[in-house]
Amino acid sequence: MSSVAEKLAKKSGRRPSTGKQVRLKLVYIDFWSAVKLSFLIALCLGIVTIVATFLVFTVLNGTGIFEKVDALYADIAGSSADLASILSLGNVMGFAFVVAILNTVVITALGAVYAVLYNLSVKITGGLLVGFTNN
Repeated sequence: MSSVAEKLAKKSGRRPSTGKQVRLKLVYIDFWSAVKLSFLIALCLGIVTIVATFLVFTVLNGTGIFEKVDALYADIAGSSADLASILSLGNVMGFAFVVAILNTVVITALGAVYAVLYNLSVKITGGLLVGFTNN
């Protein structure tokens, strides 16, 4: 017996309850809640995409990978492609920003579609059975 609560429980003579279990069915997902949640998740993924793109570009540029790829292309094709001007930081981050915005729109729309499809499928399946316990 290390805690005061355990000592008091032993004195009272009552056994602590093992926890109540409840089984509920999820029969409805609110449309606007699903849209808001999917938008927030998409926004977080967009920020992660932009930061990860910046970090990967910085590492690749710092290690000299772009110069090696440009030299390899010059050896194979016979002319230089000037990869440094094509893959500048502004171009890469602009592309990452556009991809993040498009992903935000698509993920938000998919969250709304999934909510509608789940609400329609509940009429056939009866819902998802979820169990909860009180510890």
